[in-house]
Amino acid sequence: MFLFSCEDLKLIGCESVTYIIVWSSIVCHFGRLAGAILVAPVVNYWLPGFPNNLAKEAYYEQLPQDQWAVGVAHYTPWLTYRWNTQKWFPSSSVIAQKPKLSPPDVKILTSLLARHERTPKEDVTQQGVYESLLRDMMVGFGSWEFDPMDLANPFLDNEGSVHLWHGNEDGLVPVTLQRYIAGRLPWVHYHEVPDAGHFLPYADGMREAIFKTLLLGEK
Repeated sequence: MFLFSCEDLKLIGCESVTYIIVWSSIVCHFGRLAGAILVAPVVNYWLPGFPNNLAKEAYYEQLPQDQWAVGVAHYTPWLTYRWNTQKWFPSSSVIAQKPKLSPPDVKILTSLLARHERTPKEDVTQQGVYESLLRDMMVGFGSWEFDPMDLANPFLDNEGSVHLWHGNEDGLVPVTLQRYIAGRLPWVHYHEVPDAGHFLPYADGMREAIFKTLLLGEK
């Protein structure tokens, strides 16, 4: 996920920060934000703007252990660390390094390992598992003070833009919820990438395409 600053036109990467930071920045930008990019962002299943049946269906698309893990993070956040370090029940699949990966993600991960490049896990856990993953879970799946689906267009004069990219084969974040958000917020430029998973930013040419879209307006 990225924020785009008007002052120096630099992209500020948010690798291990949940997408609530980007949405809240859009709420409070006060003319200082030129745009924002969300790439395969985690979705809070408990946002009130989601229809109950849609959120429930997406929730149960997760692995059973992840259903438990995000449920603990939402309802009893103070137990998040203990739940994901105990040995009696399976913890978050991401923390256990056994996430639900789609074929495109397996291909990307295999390619990165073969080239001895940094993997997505190495990028997002630079501050340690607690700060990078567990705190993210508590914030990302907690009770928010606002619902992104209630937001009005912050760029009425087209002086900026918000873009959302998501792969249609994402095994970690259900694409159905991103589609719903995009439908509720027509001012968000939604890009659904076919045959792409959660590691979308690591796909060949994807980063270049994202930067060109934001900076040059290319489709």
